[in-house]
Amino acid sequence: MELDDFKSAWQSLDRKLERDHGIQKRLFLEHRLDKTRSSLRPLVFGQVLQMLLGTALIVLGVACWRRNVEIPGYLVAGIVLHAFGVVNVAWAGITLGLIGCIDYAAPVLAIQKRLALLQRFYALGAVVCGLPWWIMWLLVVIAFAGLGGQSASVDANTPTWIWITLSVCLFGLVGTWWFYRWSQRAGYPRLAKAMHDTVIGTSLRKAQAQLNELERFEKE
Repeated sequence: MELDDFKSAWQSLDRKLERDHGIQKRLFLEHRLDKTRSSLRPLVFGQVLQMLLGTALIVLGVACWRRNVEIPGYLVAGIVLHAFGVVNVAWAGITLGLIGCIDYAAPVLAIQKRLALLQRFYALGAVVCGLPWWIMWLLVVIAFAGLGGQSASVDANTPTWIWITLSVCLFGLVGTWWFYRWSQRAGYPRLAKAMHDTVIGTSLRKAQAQLNELERFEKE
């Protein structure tokens, strides 16, 4: 075989290997991105449920405060539930919008930035929409009571058990918030990571792990 023929055959083989490697790399990236997209589906389902819950809170809150305009306790409970329901629906809607805005055809770094934004917003939502349930469940009970057939007297005193329960719930809310903040600053990295992972949820952690693997693959 002539030297020129050998060089030509070698270059042809080299181009074929590069092409095959490019195809395998693209297939691997597409597979991982599909897994990333699939990892976020439970989060989408959860946000849909949150929107339904928020809608139910709006309906309950409006029904309570409209029925008890002259009774301060029921009026306040209904208005707070109404507002909290709106916040839940809005937050879930924005979260779904952030998920829908992720462009899986973009570079991995761009997807990671989008996912980081989603994580921060979702973590804040856990505080805004999750932490208040220490108290909101009590307001739900009060609101249902406000829909009862017998209306309370305008001058009726708030039952003692409500004040006791509210005090306990406030203590739990503040304690939960303090413990989370303390875990992030106390110098216990494992505890801090565990608390952070609990807040952001399984779906986002899986998606982030997929993207981290893709980033390592691209650097190799």
